[in-house]
Amino acid sequence: MGLVVQKYGGSSVSDAEGIKRVAKRIVDAKKNGNQVVVVVSAMGDTTDELIDLAGQVSPIPAGREFDMLLTAGERISMALLAMAIKNLGHEAQSFTGSQAGVITDSVHNKARIIDVTPGRIRTALDEGNIAIVAGFQGVSQDKKDITTLGRGGSDTTAVALAAALDAEVCEIYTDVDGVFTADPRVVTKARKIDWISFEDMLELAASGSKVLLHRCVEYARRYNIPIHVRSSFSGLRGTWVSNEPQGDQKVEHAIISGVAHDVSEAKITVVGVPDKPGEAAAIFRTIANAEVNIDMVVQNVSAASTGLTDISFTLPKAEGRKAIDALERNRGTIGFESLRYDDQIAKISLVGAGMKTNPGVTAAFFEALSDAGVNIELISTSEIRISVVTRADDVIEAVRAVHTAFGLDSDSDEAVVYGGTGR
Repeated sequence: MGLVVQKYGGSSVSDAEGIKRVAKRIVDAKKNGNQVVVVVSAMGDTTDELIDLAGQVSPIPAGREFDMLLTAGERISMALLAMAIKNLGHEAQSFTGSQAGVITDSVHNKARIIDVTPGRIRTALDEGNIAIVAGFQGVSQDKKDITTLGRGGSDTTAVALAAALDAEVCEIYTDVDGVFTADPRVVTKARKIDWISFEDMLELAASGSKVLLHRCVEYARRYNIPIHVRSSFSGLRGTWVSNEPQGDQKVEHAIISGVAHDVSEAKITVVGVPDKPGEAAAIFRTIANAEVNIDMVVQNVSAASTGLTDISFTLPKAEGRKAIDALERNRGTIGFESLRYDDQIAKISLVGAGMKTNPGVTAAFFEALSDAGVNIELISTSEIRISVVTRADDVIEAVRAVHTAFGLDSDSDEAVVYGGTGR
């Protein structure tokens, strides 16, 4: 008997019919001889609606109470799903994140998992039950407060439980048939990828691919948990994410794995920074102390006449105000002249392990953007990724142009989006 962890996103359980469809899939896995642990997200756009409601009540909701509010969505889903499974003649028990033993730090709204102690889950499985766990949430180690893991937290919950329970696989069910060479909502001719390495998937996730979140993939790589990304709306085989191809898969390593884009970032330019040792360190220490993550960084050559330079970096839009306020408080210490903030940008990334041994990839990438009339503002590279920042208005045309230029287009429109609003 194998142990399988399944995770279902909000689009899969968006209504009563969806919950019943998912319940049947779970029961089928149980009938196939598996022990089954299920992690479930909130129904449809419930989390977004709760966020909107909180904003109407308070412009800056308290972190502890905000987490308490947001975890309600997953608790509703887990209880309804357990009811649906029992209606099919099988026993199921639902657990909150804290009951499942998901232990986190104390950072509200984006907590990190410290440990998983799934004693109650093991007991439920040993008794022959299906265990249903509310995703996206845990309990802080010190204060025992309810915490949330941030966007994509249910994926991370699922992989963390799979690691703690030594599961054979973590199945991530979503509203598309797997990982595609581009967002199927943008590129209808995107191709499904049968297998992708953890490294390539990490780069795609970090570059804006929403099918899997970066933290989830990193956790899976650390504990070597194979992930199978597939649709809850079809019976098709999805995409395997692992160190090596699974079973009978015969996969030729492609030069390019895919094109990702991200419109959730903003750019801050620190203008008039003294060009001397320690200035960049002071800027980024200020940002780090504000608990803001940054992505791309570019420093201009200093003007000989003034000895001043500009430093630009990208960061999540949601953390833009926090970063600006932190820098303004330290303006006297750092000594910069002014700040510029721009949230009308987009990041486009080309990802593939094969590019490091194939000359001409970089040239072809920039030629495709040039032919599409897309201007580039920032550039960042790694061994298996090239990322650029453009204007947000250009992102869709740019993604399609690059996808076509590298021969990633499918012969047919196979990239089906079964559900979800994309919020």
